[in-house]
Amino acid sequence: MAQKNKVMEQDTTPQQKNKPKKSPLVTYFIIFVFGFLSGVAFTVYKGGTPGSTPTASTNGETQTQNNDTGQAIINLEAEVTANPDNFNNWVHLGHLYYDSNQPEKAIGAYTKSLELHSGDANLYTDLGVMYRRTQQPEKAMEMFNKAIKMDPSHLPSRFNKGIVLMYDLKDSAGAIATWEELLKIDPEAQTANGQHIHEFVDQIKADLAKNN
Repeated sequence: MAQKNKVMEQDTTPQQKNKPKKSPLVTYFIIFVFGFLSGVAFTVYKGGTPGSTPTASTNGETQTQNNDTGQAIINLEAEVTANPDNFNNWVHLGHLYYDSNQPEKAIGAYTKSLELHSGDANLYTDLGVMYRRTQQPEKAMEMFNKAIKMDPSHLPSRFNKGIVLMYDLKDSAGAIATWEELLKIDPEAQTANGQHIHEFVDQIKADLAKNN
């Protein structure tokens, strides 16, 4: 995210992986898939270093990380089986499923955590991203709206809501309005590659004008 608030899959990202710190329920940097066709990863900026980019990993490092994640999942699955009422463990397990691209399992873990605790805007945003990844845009919108209701200044939920409106529900006017509301909260919000969200929105408006 992620805060996880991780943002749709290719690579031009608004900064903030809505996926948090995983202990204190975090979801600040969230990856948003920028459309099934273009596949761009977006992350809304909300805290963190503007314009920073992830460090590339070697194949060996990636394999080690995958092995570590796999073992962590096994450990946490055993833990939630033994102690099913631990909210934090379900959240962390959901984050691990999120990071390892197991959206259906992530949805299950996040949903279980919400049965035990009210959650926060980051958690609902991560859940929304997982619903979108399983091609359930209406459920994704429901989660993003809950996140916004809980925290009206939450940027990742607003950015992701715009993505779903634009690319899944084909509501360009609604998407632009959503992103413009985001910019009222933080005019300097930017993508992970350093592009300001206002430039991103201006480009979309220009593209729409060309096609009309």
